[in-house]
Amino acid sequence: MSKLYTFQTKQFIPATIDEVWDFISSPKNLKRITPPYMGFDIVSESPVDTMYTGIIVAYKVSPMFGLKMNWVTEITHIEDKHYFIDEQRFGPYTFWHHKHFIKAVSGGVEMTDILHYKVPFGWIGDIVNFLFIRSKLQEIFNFRFKKVEEIFGKG
Repeated sequence: MSKLYTFQTKQFIPATIDEVWDFISSPKNLKRITPPYMGFDIVSESPVDTMYTGIIVAYKVSPMFGLKMNWVTEITHIEDKHYFIDEQRFGPYTFWHHKHFIKAVSGGVEMTDILHYKVPFGWIGDIVNFLFIRSKLQEIFNFRFKKVEEIFGKG
């Protein structure tokens, strides 16, 4: 049985809570902060500009080895201008629970992501996580960190 992993990041953004929330609560902006090599494309029939509890977002992505795969997430919880949670319904992980928190701090906003995930294939998946997945997640979030700085400025 494979383990449940946790991955966490934090970023200061020199913007207002409204500006940050408007950006992160739009599913359409996810492509802007995802590395281009991942080929991220929303394929939901009518992606909305602002998410809501229960929205299903389907996309195609190539997280590993250039293989295109379907990934479907549901926004399960939202507290306006505080947090939202997305959970994978179909995709490459056995379990994916991603919490996105924002809070106003002096001079801007602190954004925290807490990701809990589980990979398939038991102990083999644990080895793949150790050798590849964890560093790939770090690379993706590093890219996102830089893109958010380009959009909002450096903190």
